[in-house]
Amino acid sequence: MTSIRPPSRTTGTGRHARPSGTGRTVAVLVLVALGALIPVLGPSPALHGTGEAEAPGTGGIALLRTVLFAALSVPLGELFVNRLARRLPGAPPDRPGSWAPYAAATGFVAALALASVVATGNLVPDSAADIDVGGLYATRDGKLALLEVNGFLAAWLCATSRRPGLQVWPLAAVIVADALRAHPTTEYSPLFGSGLTLVHLTCASLWVGGLLYALRVLRRWHDAEAGPALLGLYARVAAVLLAALTATGVGSSLRRMPAGTILDQLTDTAYGRVLLAKVLLVAAVAVLALWARIRLGRAADPLAACSPARAEVVALGVVVAVSGLLTALPVPIRW
Repeated sequence: MTSIRPPSRTTGTGRHARPSGTGRTVAVLVLVALGALIPVLGPSPALHGTGEAEAPGTGGIALLRTVLFAALSVPLGELFVNRLARRLPGAPPDRPGSWAPYAAATGFVAALALASVVATGNLVPDSAADIDVGGLYATRDGKLALLEVNGFLAAWLCATSRRPGLQVWPLAAVIVADALRAHPTTEYSPLFGSGLTLVHLTCASLWVGGLLYALRVLRRWHDAEAGPALLGLYARVAAVLLAALTATGVGSSLRRMPAGTILDQLTDTAYGRVLLAKVLLVAAVAVLALWARIRLGRAADPLAACSPARAEVVALGVVVAVSGLLTALPVPIRW
């Protein structure tokens, strides 16, 4: 007579049974959402009580910059993970369909809209007649805005060609242009600030886009042995990316908020409040990444790490949105 086993707390059968971690993942996401509530609602809550005036169109510009950052992350992440996958012996050749052409097209539209704002003197145009396209060539910000528009257009052409790997060059040009845009020549040591932003934006794009595409690849590979190996390889590189992100983020913050005033400005300025929310979000993402890394190394099924990794992707999406808002807010005064 055979005995009846009690119901298992895992789902699925065999080596790739999935531990039930949905409840903990949802709890972490709720905490992350609460931490990001103020900046995600828009500039008005962040500006409340600071005495700072909200510039016209700040919410729309923040949204456009969020779209631009996401459009950079998707193709760069695909190129990054495909390069990692080629280093794995026995990796299946099957890959999910590329989202790079759609990302480049979306980035082109966002960059074009941002260029129209620059063409009207950094004001939201009321009509097409307000846009001075020729004036873009006369200013530094205008030329950088045009470079971003052309960069995404070139990236789209490369992504739809027979050599999609070439899109890395126009995408790199977009990152350089955005790093220069963020630091005007009137700023103290602007090239140093642009260098910090260049590294920060590159690492962020590889981290966000790379994790998204890695999870898509794992879903396509199903039970292939190369799946956990790919996730582990990505996790090791992501640790380096996180370290670089932290270092450049701290450096950029200290340039704009000196150490002696940073505690006050984190609560008394809109920029500081959104920056604080971003720091909390990144900390939550780091916890999720660590959780996924522990599961990958210790769980009976290494692919159980996909559960916190998916939560990490969602949290990183919120970080991208907060970053878009951060770039649209007024820089705090150096006290």
